[in-house]
Amino acid sequence: MSTSYLLVILIVTCALVFDYTNGFHDAANSIATSIATKALKARTALAIAAIGNLVGAFISEGVAKTVGKGIIDVETSNAGLVVVMAALLGAISWNLLTWWLGLPSSSSHALIGGLVGSALAAREVVHWQGVIDKVAIPMVISPIVGLSLAFLLTLLLQFIFRNAKRSRAGKGFRVGQIVAAGTMSLGHGLQDAQKTMGVITLALVVGGLHSGDTIPVWVKVSAAVAISLGTYAGGWRIMKTLGKRMIEMDPIRGVASQSVASGILFIMAIHFKAPISTTHTITSSIIGAGATRGLKWVRWKIVKNILAAWVLTLPAAALCGALFHMLFRFLGMP
Repeated sequence: MSTSYLLVILIVTCALVFDYTNGFHDAANSIATSIATKALKARTALAIAAIGNLVGAFISEGVAKTVGKGIIDVETSNAGLVVVMAALLGAISWNLLTWWLGLPSSSSHALIGGLVGSALAAREVVHWQGVIDKVAIPMVISPIVGLSLAFLLTLLLQFIFRNAKRSRAGKGFRVGQIVAAGTMSLGHGLQDAQKTMGVITLALVVGGLHSGDTIPVWVKVSAAVAISLGTYAGGWRIMKTLGKRMIEMDPIRGVASQSVASGILFIMAIHFKAPISTTHTITSSIIGAGATRGLKWVRWKIVKNILAAWVLTLPAAALCGALFHMLFRFLGMP
C-alpha cells in the first residue's frame, strides 16, 4: 500500500472520529432545553437527535463544499495530506478538552482553526477572504441574531398566550419543544456532518483520488452515521450547562430558543453555504430567551466562561493544528 493511500485512510479515520466527537460534544445543542423542561426523557431526546442528525446530513452539500474548497489550498501530495491530518487532530484535541471541561465551544470553529493553523505551519495557502466571509462574520452575526430573535419571540409567545390556562399552554409548548428539537437536530446534521464530508473530500482530492466536484455517497453515509452514533452517546456535561446552568428553562423559552436556532442553521447552510456554529447559535438563543425575565436571571458567570471558550476556540485549535504539523515534520513525515 502506498504512503498516500495510507495517509488518506488515516485522515478518513480521524475525520470520522472528529465527527463522532462532534456528535457527543454538540448533542446538547439540539435537546438540552427539551430535557431541562422535562418535555423529553434523556434517552428519547438523544434518539430523536441522532435520527435528526442522520437525516440532516443528506439535505445539502453547500457547507461541505465550502469547507473542502473555500478555506485552504494544499498541494496534491503526501505533504498536503499531512496538513489535513494535523488539522483534524488539532480540532479533535480541542473538542475533547472543552468537552471534559463541560464548555459548549464550537466544533465547527475548532475544525476551521485546525485547518488554518496546520496550513500556516506548512506555509500553504489560506483563503483569508473565505475565512472572513464564511467564518468570522457569521461567527459574530449568528449569536447576535439568535439572541435578539429568541428574546423577541419569547415576548411574542408570552403575549399571545397570556390568557391561556397554564397547564394547557405548558402541554402545548412541550409538544412544540419536541418538534423544535427534531428540527434543531436536522439543522445540526445539515451543518456539522457536512463539515466532516468536506474534510474527507479535501483529503481525497489532495491524495489524487477524487476530482472534488461532488461529495461521494460513501462519504455522506459515513459522516452521517458517525455523527448520529456520537449524538446518541450523549454529551451530558455540556447538556447540563446549556439546559440548566445558564438560565432557569421553561417550555415557552425552550420552544423560542430552539425554533430560532434551527431557523438560523437552515438559512445559513442552504442559502449562504456558511459553516456556522450550532453551539454559538443555540447558546445565544437560550440567553436571549432567558433575558426576558430580566438580566439578573441569566447566570452571567457561566455565560462569561462560555464566551471565553468561544473566543479561544479558533486560535487555540489553530495552535493545536500547527503543533501537530510541526510534530509530524519533526518525526520525518512529508
